[in-house]
Amino acid sequence: MTLVRLDSSFPGEELLSGLEAQGIPYVAGIRNNPVLSWMARPQLKRPPGRPPRRPRTWLHEATYRAESWSRPRCAVLVVQERPGELFLHHFWLITSWTQEQLDAKPLVEYPRQRGTAEGHLGELMNVLRPALSSSPRPKGHYRGREPQKRYPSGDAFGQNVVRLLLAVLAEGVLHAARELLEEATFKGWSLMRLRERVLRVAARVLVHGRRVTVVVSQLATWWWRVLWGKLLALRPMAP
Repeated sequence: MTLVRLDSSFPGEELLSGLEAQGIPYVAGIRNNPVLSWMARPQLKRPPGRPPRRPRTWLHEATYRAESWSRPRCAVLVVQERPGELFLHHFWLITSWTQEQLDAKPLVEYPRQRGTAEGHLGELMNVLRPALSSSPRPKGHYRGREPQKRYPSGDAFGQNVVRLLLAVLAEGVLHAARELLEEATFKGWSLMRLRERVLRVAARVLVHGRRVTVVVSQLATWWWRVLWGKLLALRPMAP
């Protein structure tokens, strides 16, 4: 059965009611507020005895209804005790699962899982930083000065789409290069490391007749030799 995981920005009445109407279970984080803080206060007490050296977690189930909700829903308070910390850490989850359907430990661990798509999106934004800044309004100034020429802005939405597609295409090429390097060297290559160690390096371009030679910095020569050998070994897929 499908189980939907939601961040704390998404559990609104329309979405939760839609999932419940279709019988799709969910686990969602929920932002803290004065009412939830008041509900959690009696549970923020350490058990008797000396605190253990390892972290421990306990849960408390309650019923909570936000102002925008049509009915009360099951809320689970997660209290965490961490060694060396004076105060307890806590947060709330809402879920349609009952305790018999899903144990406490999977209930807490499931929202912490991060999908691979989220990781790739984070790398895309951190490494390539696609600037989707096109606007239908023409520029009124450029670097603090009035522009000498004004060009029509054109289709701003289309320009943003093209920029995003180019960034996604570049991310795919970088990911393929990372996979090739990991096959030949070691695991753990990030796109940031690939950019700084292999791509963003000093180089010279020499043009002789019909041949263009790129002389790469000595620091990246070994990586390029490995990557180029892998690229030459690739074979096109049959249509």
